[in-house]
Amino acid sequence: MKIIRWKLPIVLSLLSIAASPPLMAQDNVLTLETAIQRALERNEQSLAADQDYAAAGARVTRARAYFLPLVNATGVYTRRPFQVVRDFQGTQIAIQRFDALSGVVNLNLTLFDAQSIPGYRSARSEQAAQMYASAETKRQLAFEVGNAYLTTLGVDQVLGASEHRYEYAKQALDAARARYKGGLVGVNDVTRAELEFATAEMGITQVKGQVQTTYLELGYLLDDPDTMKKKLEVPDFLLKAAEEVTLSAEQWTPEAQSRRLDLNSLRWRARAQQALVLSPTLKWFPALALTGQYRYTNEAGLTGRNTNWNVGATLTWALFDGFARNGEYGERKALAELADLNVKASLRQVELQVREGLVSLENQRAALKQAIVAHNVAVRNATEIAELYRQGLASALEVADANVRMFEAEVTLVRERYGLAISYLNFEAALGLDPFGKEPKL
Repeated sequence: MKIIRWKLPIVLSLLSIAASPPLMAQDNVLTLETAIQRALERNEQSLAADQDYAAAGARVTRARAYFLPLVNATGVYTRRPFQVVRDFQGTQIAIQRFDALSGVVNLNLTLFDAQSIPGYRSARSEQAAQMYASAETKRQLAFEVGNAYLTTLGVDQVLGASEHRYEYAKQALDAARARYKGGLVGVNDVTRAELEFATAEMGITQVKGQVQTTYLELGYLLDDPDTMKKKLEVPDFLLKAAEEVTLSAEQWTPEAQSRRLDLNSLRWRARAQQALVLSPTLKWFPALALTGQYRYTNEAGLTGRNTNWNVGATLTWALFDGFARNGEYGERKALAELADLNVKASLRQVELQVREGLVSLENQRAALKQAIVAHNVAVRNATEIAELYRQGLASALEVADANVRMFEAEVTLVRERYGLAISYLNFEAALGLDPFGKEPKL
């Protein structure tokens, strides 16, 4: 099995140093792990996923109630203006008392009802489906946070590139003014340097707005308004992991199809629909129920008994229902087939996502290689032009152009570098892993 290995130690070290000052206090640093954990604890999507699973468990409890006895009790107190007493063989018997008390306890137990069995099996399957669906919601939230984290980090480093451009433009402007005072260049060189300086200054203002926006969006996902005050740490493990991957869709696809939580959720929902297909057929069988009653009253009457009880059995058999069962069976059958089709479509969709993820990784690698070459050339070109300008062999226009090209190359390098990391995140999402390349927990 061929594994492509490609390392960028120089680029990683330079950009990591730019993003993570060593003197920054640890309490003011936000890591990707902390960001994801905070989102899973606070974000409403994660909390709602837990409640969805709790609701599915409650539905299972409700479905199980069909197999358990139903017991209810009723008590009655009656106050009358008079009481009725009869003499029976020399004994005074109160037929109606001033204060009458009575109580009834009823018991209903379904001994056999075939159609309730598929409903319980369906509820259990739906609970399992919701377990996977809730875990998938949290997994997708983790990837959403990961993408927002890397995007924010990338824009933050674009701001650093803009500041580099600004500093370089300021140096060029100071040099142009000094040379103009010395009569070595014309006023146009100063004007051109001032234009580049103003453009660089405006660029910083614009990028600062983008940085604030991305930090606000990340803070919204984390439900943390103080995210703006924190410094993001470069996740080197993710950037290095993006440099090494097995480029074989045939290997990854079966693993992804068996691991994906959303696919497992669809499989269990299909089982739930298949369980309900049998329900209309089982309605042809009779249902048997046991009933019992216990009564108490303080008005014994002529019987002389304060308590009484009875037990009975009820057999219910729906012999004809106007073909409603036939219609229900057709509907359940169609819904089960539809659920199976959804599973098949999702299997093909997962394969497509894996293949697209591999293509994206390959393209991002190539783009990053080109960005590194372009950045090195742009830096060398800017250095050479600056030296030529000091020697009077280059104009301010060439200096400004070299500065712009170096800035654009640095921005492209940052974007391609984090674009590669985001592509790797998307590839892990397609494989059914979490953002750290591990099996998701249920």
